Amino acid sequence: MNHDSYENSYIADILNSVRSVAIVGASANDVRPSFFVTKYLLDKGYKVFPINPGQAGKQIAGAMTYASLADLPEPVDMVDIFRASSAVPGVTDQILAMDPLPKVVWMQLTVRDDTSAARLEEKGIKVVMNRCPKIEYGRLSREIAWNGVNSRVISSKKPVLRQGFQSFGIRER
Repeated sequence: MNHDSYENSYIADILNSVRSVAIVGASANDVRPSFFVTKYLLDKGYKVFPINPGQAGKQIAGAMTYASLADLPEPVDMVDIFRASSAVPGVTDQILAMDPLPKVVWMQLTVRDDTSAARLEEKGIKVVMNRCPKIEYGRLSREIAWNGVNSRVISSKKPVLRQGFQSFGIRER
């Protein structure tokens, strides 16, 4: 697979099919990007399991935190890696030890390890590198476009909001 660019359909399929996410490197510091992503995914209806050994047994953004992937109480559909690229091989070893394996491994912005990606894909796991699920969800759901950002169209027309939860999310439920 070419990991330099992804089709919108590939990313949308992942974000639509995934229901549970383990975030390796989640932070309890509410100004850190990993905290924002954790909170955002929770707000979008995903079941999120923060992974942070220093915060194990505590909550991050309202979700119970675990020390490692091996400590998860149930299988997850996706593992989101919020660690430096140099840490990815070790995280990949932990992922490949999971039973069952996740469907997807997502590496955050600036995080890339082609050797680990190949190992994961050999086991049938989809891989996304150097992308953020929060940004991709916002882009594909057109939430970012509400302000004319990334829409390639500038308009003074506001979207028509329906009653209830105000999201033009890509989730199919």
